[in-house]
Amino acid sequence: MITGPQVRAARALVDWSADILAEKAGLSVDTVRNIERGKVKGHGTSMDKIVRVFASDGIEFTDNQGVRVRPTIVDTYEGPERFDEFYDFLYEHMLEQGGEVCLMVADEKLLAKYRTNPEVQRERMRDLVKSGKVSYRVLVTVGDFTGDYVEYRQQPAQAAAPTAFYAFGRCLALISFPKKASPHVVVIRSEPLTEAYRQSFHASWENAAPVNASDIKKPKKQRKG
Repeated sequence: MITGPQVRAARALVDWSADILAEKAGLSVDTVRNIERGKVKGHGTSMDKIVRVFASDGIEFTDNQGVRVRPTIVDTYEGPERFDEFYDFLYEHMLEQGGEVCLMVADEKLLAKYRTNPEVQRERMRDLVKSGKVSYRVLVTVGDFTGDYVEYRQQPAQAAAPTAFYAFGRCLALISFPKKASPHVVVIRSEPLTEAYRQSFHASWENAAPVNASDIKKPKKQRKG
């Protein structure tokens, strides 16, 4: 269990005030301060938010009430049970950093196939795009075109491997869909690598065909009650 002193120490490492942490984690300042003072035990959801926010800045909590800068710049998410966790990380990172999300994927349907509720991610990213904080472009060979907040372009049909990559913020995510333990996601926190892939994406984007707005599916309205 993470303790209040650990949270305070983590803030010190990244030079955040309690107000900044509260804003990034989507919590009230009183909740953060009460957790740090040990007046209340953080609920699981609150602590999960705090852990993810610090993780996005390279800080992790260790045994024996320790805190440290993450010693590695590589994270792995393997299997369907962790695929949603990767998308949680992507969302939290873009919520904090803002900027451009670039996705190149051979078959867009593979991304939805292994997720518990892909519409949750779509709704969150749709809100970020509408806020003007984030832009989102997808370059596909085969697309289902369900992201009404996304700008699509399409590459010519070809025998492509079941792979994808995301360049977002300061992170590069490489995704493959092997027969076992699919999908396999490796996230590399490296600005030079991310920028290299982003430039490659931009070059391919210029040579790809725009997708008609009529081909992009509108989200289904949720029933009330």
